[in-house]
Amino acid sequence: MSKFLIDCDSLPAGRRRILSQALSEVCTSDMPLVLELVFVSAEEIKTLNREKRGVDSVTDVLSFPAMNLQAGAPLFSREHTDCIETGKFLHGSRLYLGSVAICRARAEEQAAEYGHSLEREIFYLAVHGALHCLGYDHEREDDRAEMREKEEYVMKKMHLGRGE
Repeated sequence: MSKFLIDCDSLPAGRRRILSQALSEVCTSDMPLVLELVFVSAEEIKTLNREKRGVDSVTDVLSFPAMNLQAGAPLFSREHTDCIETGKFLHGSRLYLGSVAICRARAEEQAAEYGHSLEREIFYLAVHGALHCLGYDHEREDDRAEMREKEEYVMKKMHLGRGE
């Protein structure tokens, strides 16, 4: 288990804390982890998607991991010294995990499409993006199943599981 911090001015502190606590149970690190979470417009995410992935369309979430991690493996700061942030924090240094960009407009569309709240959709996308930054992927079927299991575990910890 790791201390997990969410850097996002757009989410209330209480919601960031709930997300942080739930994510802390899916990773182990010798240093607190920080994940940047940003909300972008449809045009911004389309531009990012085109520039970073070569896909010229709006998407719901994009992840920008700071490290190349193996899913489920513990994180040791000595192996990622270039991602250590120091000096400006109340509780010492922390390890920068990466950034997750969420398109709020696309999240609103998907929440309506799937018949659940916008809050649930936004947190699902945040969890999905965070797991990508932790090395999880869904290119192969077995990887997809492992990632989906972690997503559902975290969402349930936040009381945002399916049917809750």
